[in-house]
Amino acid sequence: MKVSLMHGAGGEVMGELLQRIFSHLTRTNAGGIGLEAMDDGAVIPINGTNIVFTTDSHIIRPLFFPGGDIGRLSVCGTVNDLAVMGGKPIALSCGLLIEEGFDVAILEQIVRSMNEALEESGTNLVTGDTKVLERGALDGIAINTAGIGVATQIVRDSGLETGDQIIVSGTLGDHGLSVLTFREGFDLGEQIRSDIAPLWGLVETALEAGEVHAMKDPTRGGFASAMNEMAKKSNVQVLIEEESLPVRKSVRSAADMLGIDPLEVANEGKVILGVAREDAEEILAAIRSHHYGHDAALVGTVVAGSRVIMRTRVGGERFIEPPVGDPVPRVC
Repeated sequence: MKVSLMHGAGGEVMGELLQRIFSHLTRTNAGGIGLEAMDDGAVIPINGTNIVFTTDSHIIRPLFFPGGDIGRLSVCGTVNDLAVMGGKPIALSCGLLIEEGFDVAILEQIVRSMNEALEESGTNLVTGDTKVLERGALDGIAINTAGIGVATQIVRDSGLETGDQIIVSGTLGDHGLSVLTFREGFDLGEQIRSDIAPLWGLVETALEAGEVHAMKDPTRGGFASAMNEMAKKSNVQVLIEEESLPVRKSVRSAADMLGIDPLEVANEGKVILGVAREDAEEILAAIRSHHYGHDAALVGTVVAGSRVIMRTRVGGERFIEPPVGDPVPRVC
């Protein structure tokens, strides 16, 4: 068996690989949510305080695209992994892998973008490491960021309960389609822009508004992958209303043209929430009051069962299957 691009795409193939190579580890639990939970991070209880820890690596191509760049992505991706577990981001580390011959001016631009994202998210870069590889060993630059946060309320992606309402914080598919169309040379002007954004402020607003049982950011594999993972871990079924799903017309048109399902495309500034039915409207209103949540929508309901089913616009039903891999590689 050889590793392929599919093994890093966030779909079922990736899950099978991780299960195969990490299932034999015995040191995987720090006393809270450990590696065996396969969540967006781990929770480490220390003297009554919940420390949330996560790490992520970023290898996007191209490095700059409408709405963002690899620097903003590296900060927001890690901040959001902390946020969806209920963690207020406190500090990040940065590991740079740079190819020999990389333009220093571009590197400075990337770091400036990282700094802007750090300022917006209210966190700090506190440590890091830099390695330079020989020419040809790397596609320009790769960035690893790890982060720690503090959580009063721990939220797991496995916490969905029967009766919960499903909320998405905004339009789906923006990031993946932005990167893909720009990479392939389609001139769409400003019609499609990446949604990269730090989401702790939005998540904090939701947590203060009502009871949130589960959260996940739909990155690799998009909404379809994240929703299936949440349903499977929670041992429930989710009914999604296609008519309620927020997808921009420009994104849907580009996806149709390219033969891609926008529900399977990565997002970098959205969160899926499973919330108590009685608090759903209040939480939705709170999210919509945040500048990153204007397009939030209530899209489904949790029921007994074990699948993710979508009621279509024409009145039928179909399964939303987890993607085997990401149809748009190298977008995060």
